[in-house]
Amino acid sequence: MLEPLPESLPLSGAHSVAVIGAGLSGLACGQQLANQGVKVALFDKARGPGGRMSSKRRPSATLDLGAQAFTVRDPHFANKVAEWQAAGCVAHWPTSCYQASASGWQTHSDAQLRYTGTPRMSALTRHLADTLNALPNASITFQTHIATLDKTAAGWQLHDTRGSSHGPFDMVVISAPPPQAKALLAAWEPTLAAACEAKPQRGCWAGWVIFEKPFPPMAKVDAAWHTVHTQHPALRLASRNHTKPGREHQPESISLLAQLDWSDAHIESDSDSVAQQLLAAFVSLLPDDAELPNVLDLGAHRWRYAQPAQAGHQAYLYSTSGLALCGDSFKGSRVEDAWLSGDELGKALLGRSV
Repeated sequence: MLEPLPESLPLSGAHSVAVIGAGLSGLACGQQLANQGVKVALFDKARGPGGRMSSKRRPSATLDLGAQAFTVRDPHFANKVAEWQAAGCVAHWPTSCYQASASGWQTHSDAQLRYTGTPRMSALTRHLADTLNALPNASITFQTHIATLDKTAAGWQLHDTRGSSHGPFDMVVISAPPPQAKALLAAWEPTLAAACEAKPQRGCWAGWVIFEKPFPPMAKVDAAWHTVHTQHPALRLASRNHTKPGREHQPESISLLAQLDWSDAHIESDSDSVAQQLLAAFVSLLPDDAELPNVLDLGAHRWRYAQPAQAGHQAYLYSTSGLALCGDSFKGSRVEDAWLSGDELGKALLGRSV
């Protein structure tokens, strides 16, 4: 249940806020607050920003293993995407899509225009991180895993796994997946902990394969096809990374996103085994006479918390204790939902209309 903000809010330049998680939602919230003069410090356990929009770099190719593309429905998000296009960090993609089943490959379109980061999906979140980090009242600290919180008379203290402390802060925004958020705030805010408990997550495996040569042509299929949605019980989507804007130089390289039910059933499986099974699922969709190029690199990444089991009706949550939650788990599973959740929380904390 959404609680009223403390009487000391809306936040102003006299306040400080820690944001845990530098994915799209945390970056959006931090940007909204920092632009209004609030002192903002972001922390992330990874080496760079992105969360499920991060990209994996291999010696010969860069692969997106989370979001492959995103749609735009909300007008506020549309305006932001136009800014990102002007900055050169997003572009239209895909435009050549198929659906594969036992009856073969057919062109597929849902009439939705889609975008991807350029030259990689993480270019978008890196652009946001660089923009935020350039502000004098904002900072981002990577490779810092916040393990516990502590409420003191001076404010919230954050303690990382290396034994360092950060703070004090007037407020802490947690944009991590609900199970991880719950572990941080359960001792301090049972209402928000219960809200996290009520947001079960689905896991997802994502595989990648880099080939020595391009795929052989297939009858009635565009040689430069971008994505294929499948009805295979293991494989949900195959995406050709080298067809994305800015990656034309890299070899044939595909991301293989597993079906959620299959992922849940194999969530504890070995990554090498998963990669082989996803590749086999993809090969099964090709014509029997297709000659697959030699494999240069193969692997899989497990997203233990890939998306909420069901969409929520609140974009964010906060309490009078100075703790807040945002992320796509609270609004929906789309990239747009993640940005809107963080942006709308930032506006709410500032006392601005959403």
